[in-house]
Amino acid sequence: MKSMIVTGAGAGIGRAIAECAAAAGYRVGVLDVQAATARAAAAAIPSAEPLIANVTQEAEIEAALDAFGTPDVWVNNAGIVRFGALAEIALSDFRAVVDVNLTGSFVAARAAAKRMIVRGQGGAIVNVTSMNGVVPGSNAGAYGATKAALALLTQQMAIEWGRFGIRVNAVAPGLIDAGMGAPILADPEVRRARESKVPLGRLGSAADVARVVLFLASDDAAYVTGQNLLVDGGVTHSIIAQLPRPASMEKTQ
Repeated sequence: MKSMIVTGAGAGIGRAIAECAAAAGYRVGVLDVQAATARAAAAAIPSAEPLIANVTQEAEIEAALDAFGTPDVWVNNAGIVRFGALAEIALSDFRAVVDVNLTGSFVAARAAAKRMIVRGQGGAIVNVTSMNGVVPGSNAGAYGATKAALALLTQQMAIEWGRFGIRVNAVAPGLIDAGMGAPILADPEVRRARESKVPLGRLGSAADVARVVLFLASDDAAYVTGQNLLVDGGVTHSIIAQLPRPASMEKTQ
């Protein structure tokens, strides 16, 4: 049985990834900083075990790996956001987001990769970035910058660890009706407005993201590494389509 550890797996997208992995036959480590959340999620998922750790704390990640063993797949999903205009956001909030989203992802991925290297059987790492790491959003503080940095760090991991048979890729969710997006989309007017901008005509689900993570973790993606795959219904690349043009240039279908 293959194994996978998912960080931030107590709820939202992380939990969906854990559920999808269990359904695909993985033994799953549900890692979360909140003990009660990790235990509740693991109890509801077949072949799942709770792991309690703060991704920014190397000793806690190592302890989780000691308890679970070296996984075949590590998924860096844990992340936070602190909203605020750059001119006004507290430095402590900016640093907290960098610490969890970027440094924490590095700490966790490196710990997993070292053990994969020692085991000598390769492995896969999937980092969860964001469309906000491709195009910025206002008042998002350090969030977009950390996700852009994580996308590049994914490439660096891929080229350094590829010789050990470790593939490293990233998934960049768009407007997802789960996790951090849920409070924003709870406003019906905002929800309708955002949904209307998605070329595929709907918001994404946590399961949409999870299925792409499982693809990148699988042997079907055996020759894929260093990629940052947008899972956004096309919204990131639709900016020009949102801009008005003269009626004479529009063609009806």
